Amino acid sequence: MAWHEVTLRDAVVEDALFLAEVWTGALSRSDVADQVAHLEVVVKSAAQTPGERVVVAEVGGEPAGAVLLRVAPVSPLNPELVVQAFAPQVLVRFRRHGVGRRLLEAAAELADVHGVAHVVTAAASSSRDANRFMARLGLAPAAVVRGATVHQLRAKIDAQLPERRRARVDQRAQAVVARRSRLRRAAQRVEAEPEG
Repeated sequence: MAWHEVTLRDAVVEDALFLAEVWTGALSRSDVADQVAHLEVVVKSAAQTPGERVVVAEVGGEPAGAVLLRVAPVSPLNPELVVQAFAPQVLVRFRRHGVGRRLLEAAAELADVHGVAHVVTAAASSSRDANRFMARLGLAPAAVVRGATVHQLRAKIDAQLPERRRARVDQRAQAVVARRSRLRRAAQRVEAEPEG
């Protein structure tokens, strides 16, 4: 690919399909039409919210990458403001052309405008390239975000319970099963009774 200058602009509603493509790994697992509809709302909201931008990077006039930027508190417990850079992503064919660097430059520019001292972002722990890219730009690990399904979490918690407490949990589970069984039998009896 010939070298072209990377330009940045604010996203418009018509970019929603491109955003669905570039952010495919970050979006909910719904069909593309639902994703596009959601992203149209995100773009409209960002355009009307001070301290929020959806930035599209273009190479030679063609959309190449995007990032959602938001000025927000570090957390509900820490009111210090940071610029959150959500899903800085570049299409594969435009990687290693400075697109990602320009997207994070937009985050730094937003921080300057709002007098914010820090920019934070995240990359999948499995993405070696993304994490190396962030490290090259001076973004150090600040936290580890972990996730599990509720079912997995409960199973692990229950497995680590002391024996006496585990027995009570088992008794409660058995009581719930017995209650459901009684209700099911009662409902079957009601259905079986002849109408009078």
